[in-house]
Amino acid sequence: MHLLRTSARGLADLASDGLVGARLAEQMSFQTKRRASPAEIRSWDASLRVLADDLLQAGLEKVEVLLEYQLPLSSKRIDVILAGRHPRRESPSYVVVELKQWTEAGMFEDDPELVVQPTYGPRPILHPVAQVRAYGEYLLDFTSVLHGTTDVLAGVAYLHNAVGERTAELYNYPQDELGQLFTGQARGAFLGFLRSRLAPADGSIYADRLLKSAIAPSKQLMQVAAEEIRLREQFVLLDEQRVAFDLVLHEVEKARRSDHKSVVIVSGGPGSGKSVIALSLLGELNRRGRSAIHATGSRSFTQTLRKVAGRGSRQVQSLFKYFNSFMDADKNGFDVLIADEAHRLRETSANRWTRAEHRTGKAQVDELIDAARVPVFLLDQNQVVRPGELGTVDDIEKAARQRGLDVHHVDLNAQFRCGGSEAYIDWVERLLGLRPGGPIPWIGDPNFEVRVLESPSAMEAALQRKLDEHYGARMAAGYCWPWSDPRKDGSLVPDVHIGNWARPWNLKGERSVGGAPPSALWASEPSGFGQVGCVYTAQGFEYDWNGVLMGPDLVWRTDRWVAVRSASRDPDFRNRSRVTDEDFDLLVRNVYKVLLSRGMQGTLLFSTDRETQHLLRSLVPPSAGAHALAGE
Repeated sequence: MHLLRTSARGLADLASDGLVGARLAEQMSFQTKRRASPAEIRSWDASLRVLADDLLQAGLEKVEVLLEYQLPLSSKRIDVILAGRHPRRESPSYVVVELKQWTEAGMFEDDPELVVQPTYGPRPILHPVAQVRAYGEYLLDFTSVLHGTTDVLAGVAYLHNAVGERTAELYNYPQDELGQLFTGQARGAFLGFLRSRLAPADGSIYADRLLKSAIAPSKQLMQVAAEEIRLREQFVLLDEQRVAFDLVLHEVEKARRSDHKSVVIVSGGPGSGKSVIALSLLGELNRRGRSAIHATGSRSFTQTLRKVAGRGSRQVQSLFKYFNSFMDADKNGFDVLIADEAHRLRETSANRWTRAEHRTGKAQVDELIDAARVPVFLLDQNQVVRPGELGTVDDIEKAARQRGLDVHHVDLNAQFRCGGSEAYIDWVERLLGLRPGGPIPWIGDPNFEVRVLESPSAMEAALQRKLDEHYGARMAAGYCWPWSDPRKDGSLVPDVHIGNWARPWNLKGERSVGGAPPSALWASEPSGFGQVGCVYTAQGFEYDWNGVLMGPDLVWRTDRWVAVRSASRDPDFRNRSRVTDEDFDLLVRNVYKVLLSRGMQGTLLFSTDRETQHLLRSLVPPSAGAHALAGE
């Protein structure tokens, strides 16, 4: 939860010996296996020496200092939390401190929440008061000992090197109890602020109380989430969708009445409504005052849900987590954990940044089961596309039954994506050999169109016409081309070359570049059209019209599919000891199953391989509609 805990006096002693940065670096290496950079160490030494001196000057040497405190269920860290007794009453008082060594900063254009600072170049960053306020709000929402409290938590951004007028514009941003701004020029006011929040008494008991607190969403957060999700989306659940929804609610109430624990698994193909069920449950459970949290293994999917379901509310966005967020979670700390896209489960949550004491070897599925009274897993096991993903019904049932838990499984046999066309999903699975019987001709469906086009340019033109008619449309491809970073001028490299046609992949990163959206929003932002998506950005999303470029990694030869490993550029498939040729064969078929099942109204197909393209044309007969669609 934190890299180092000491008293203000202890911090001052470390600072006077020049050991603060070294001690933090040592703990970072031990806990996270990450080596602190020389710049980080210098920054810690400089800023924490100033803060230690200020605490002693304010007479607060017994206050407890938590350094690099990790927010619960998050990878974000707070620079400092000061823990002590409130000076005017016998109650705890905590101060969140964000330290900045800035000497100058100004507003970014007309946006009050964004600033520019020379260290970061011309790109805008979050105002430090907005940053520290968000940390405070998050703590209030997820730290049980803070739920329902008043005047217990305060936040401050301290620009201790700033003097003069070169940061004056930052004061235009509104301030309150959770976010105040002080500069080095206002050191006297900062000392007065510290004395107003903390008494000169031993703060260890209050630090213990914070560190030992249970983690759960607050009632206020539940109310906000329930209202926010209700306003954003109106969901109608049908048949098995409603069965799954009602079953979870039943198990939650049963768990509360009788100290019972059970596992619910909801399986179904693309478009069967799994995520609709997940969001419906999240809203309804919060309306009922039950602690519920949503998690996925997909950064793109999680960030899009944060944007759509939690638009305008950081509080609601905080309910959307990742599968690896629960290594430190309290056992049964939540009423419900909704694990969406559970086919993305990994063997363990540990990675190279994981703290040493958390490398227990515990399976990720076990962490998720342990975190809630009713863990709910929603999955399509035919969407496992990466090595190390192992979320299947059998895996989850086995883990649950080893704990002696009841398991309820609901199979969503209805089809809501792909125009509700069960025929199309059957055609795709037969085509790719994921269902026995071999490829069959597409006989048509009034609710869904399938077309094979003669070139990527014809596909792009057809999709552009659909966009012009106000439909959603995207083009995605197998990972068969290199993937470059943007050029220095912000332009994207057209890596996907097919003949004379070339387009860039979607962005890799989390920031918009050159007008293209961040990777997580490629499928949902209008500016995503014009870049080619891959399975990692398309999975979990849907759009009206779906263009799929089949690359040379899966080709048809005479009477069977051949997986061509050498044609894949996916770094996850490079290690042959980790991914056998047999594994690759199944995974690449699953990749194209995912890509081919994103469309709501139609799918357009093209293969770069001549024999595969011939197969596709033989299975999907041309028609007048096809010529009209392709502009031929």
